[in-house]
Amino acid sequence: MKYLVTGAAGYIGSHTVRELLARGATRVVAVDSLVRGHQGAIDALTTAAQGRLRFAQLDLRERAPLAALLAEERPDAVLHFAAYTLVGESVAQPAMYWSCGVGGTSSLLEAMRAAGTERLVFSSTAATYGAPEKMPISEDTPQRPVNPYGASKLACEAMIRDEVAAARKDGRAFGATMLRYFNVAGSASDGLLGEDHDPETHLVPSALQAALGLRPALQLFGTDYPTPDGTCIRDYVHVEDLACAHVDALHALKPHACEAYNVGIGHGFSVREVFAECERVVGRPIPVTVAERRDGDPPELLSDPARIMRELKWSPRHRTLAPMVESAWKWMQSHPQGYRS
Repeated sequence: MKYLVTGAAGYIGSHTVRELLARGATRVVAVDSLVRGHQGAIDALTTAAQGRLRFAQLDLRERAPLAALLAEERPDAVLHFAAYTLVGESVAQPAMYWSCGVGGTSSLLEAMRAAGTERLVFSSTAATYGAPEKMPISEDTPQRPVNPYGASKLACEAMIRDEVAAARKDGRAFGATMLRYFNVAGSASDGLLGEDHDPETHLVPSALQAALGLRPALQLFGTDYPTPDGTCIRDYVHVEDLACAHVDALHALKPHACEAYNVGIGHGFSVREVFAECERVVGRPIPVTVAERRDGDPPELLSDPARIMRELKWSPRHRTLAPMVESAWKWMQSHPQGYRS
């Protein structure tokens, strides 16, 4: 089978390309603009792919080149990761997020229709739910995003649903699945791929960077939440488990279906627990300063992954922080400057 992956040089996209190759894909067309993705990830995947990978550097909003690529390759399915993903940046530059997310997805759907590609897995986000009061969060939880990042992802979901509805009416077999995942952590277990953002905003790599002296002391925002240790609790999923979820969703996709699944482990870890695990793994204290709460930070965000476990038989192999932090530390030790190392 032949697949096209957008955002293939990014954190989750690159790990999913590798999972596709591991499960026997005959060809993967990796698409990335390299604005936020990394040539180093593509180079690592190319070596591992043994001739089964093609890389195309383009922005999805480049409609003509994208359409030409799909018309030439005619992939059996598309996995769509390409997006900007920083919540704070989306608040400061909302038009950029709407243009990249919604504009890129619109262009991709048109190119898929023209090429006759009828299966899509969309990388969505739990940010489409906003800050619900009821935990855990199921797929039926109302989607009320509180920032442009979540809002633009929700708009993409609506566009994809409309495309599936149109396909049902005109006899095309187009179907799609959307995965809404929570906090992602870890790196490839063998160190081939890792997490490399600039700026880095995710908690685990930020803590490890602080341990290496690559950044100042971390700020701990709020210690008076109604949680066991007073700090926020979040649901984490290992990036390799998330990659598996995308491929499982792809293989289960049926014509005319439009499904949505939450991806998480179903329980959370507090900020202090993450810091403690990072300190255990690196064997040294991590510098932390306590700061006031940030506006809009819910005390707890937890997924209900029962549906994906039941319907797709997906189950995370990593249910504790240890393998997430250990694999991230293995990557960072060999790549202290990310893929530039």
